[in-house]
Amino acid sequence: MSDLSASSVKLTTRLLEAYGVLIELTDDQGQTTVYRLISEFETETGAYAVLQKDTGLPEDEVEILKIIDSTEGRPELVTIDDDDEWEDVAELYDELTLPFED
Repeated sequence: MSDLSASSVKLTTRLLEAYGVLIELTDDQGQTTVYRLISEFETETGAYAVLQKDTGLPEDEVEILKIIDSTEGRPELVTIDDDDEWEDVAELYDELTLPFED
């Protein structure tokens, strides 16, 4: 577990500015799915995006992906392969969005 905390998060708009709110992603099988950009932010470990399938169903789970720069300098989304990194970022996103409990 890392020391990521909500106080160290910087909200960003790189994906929003480059692609808009709706982002089409293509999987390894060539299937294209439209996602809605929920949030994007930077931490000391990298930049991340939270997306949700654009079905209009609030119960659809969110996807958390890492933002990297392409060779042309445009933001691209990649899967977070490191389980610990994914867990840390998912917990951080929960901390940012869920109400605090005493």
